[in-house]
Amino acid sequence: MRVNTRPPDAVPVLSAGKHRNPRKGGCFMEFASFLAGERWSDHPRCTHALLAGLARQVNDQLTDDYRHRIVPLIPDVVGLNSDDPALDLVIALRAAESALPVASFEQQRGLAVALLRCQHELSRYDDPATRRRLARCSAALRDAPHAAQWAVKFADRPWAGRRQDFARTAPHVVHMAVTSIAQSLASDVDERLCRLLQTAIADCREHLGGHDGSTDTTWAPARPDVGEFPSHASSPGHERSSERCTSGTASLRSTPASAHPLSPSATSTESTSATVM
Repeated sequence: MRVNTRPPDAVPVLSAGKHRNPRKGGCFMEFASFLAGERWSDHPRCTHALLAGLARQVNDQLTDDYRHRIVPLIPDVVGLNSDDPALDLVIALRAAESALPVASFEQQRGLAVALLRCQHELSRYDDPATRRRLARCSAALRDAPHAAQWAVKFADRPWAGRRQDFARTAPHVVHMAVTSIAQSLASDVDERLCRLLQTAIADCREHLGGHDGSTDTTWAPARPDVGEFPSHASSPGHERSSERCTSGTASLRSTPASAHPLSPSATSTESTSATVM
């Protein structure tokens, strides 16, 4: 029996890229801005900037048949914001460790460098949550020993010690992670991208004390109880791909690896890794 995985009419239909208004469609963060009562935007103030960036990239990388599965997460990012600098670390760590198992070897090197940087930043804190995150870092690096060994040698170079502020590093880590998953040969790319966004949201809520951190890894079709969305963007028949984001990551998955600025053939592994030091 064929199972219908399309969302019901009352659920907003997400599309890639940014949209001027709901009549043109909407992405994950644009609907979040609507729920928050803000001006229609894919950069709303209601959500932490790095988490919003992760959500935009995941939204753009998911296939049209799978994108609706992140709709139930939209209300969860509304109001999920803080000026706590550790939140960048929480999100970047989740992104890097999620991508490492399926990334190409060259991308694994950059992700391993990112995890080493996360370890360095985590060493500034001393609490049970930090110890759990350090254990996750160590486990991820243990599972990619060759990349980890390369990353250690890279980080030991004299010039590599000149680290930029982690708030500037974290977006590079997230972008590298989403790109690595989207370009991987894994058979469950969409599932991994959804799980990354879900767990990152749960991590943020746990860190901010608003949730116990537990997550449901079973992805069911989007439920129709996420709130009152604009009716023009709720019909599955509207043109969901009419406006692609020209400066974002809407076409990364269809872009050959050699053409992407983070791919080894477009720039050296060392240069890529330097952005996450």
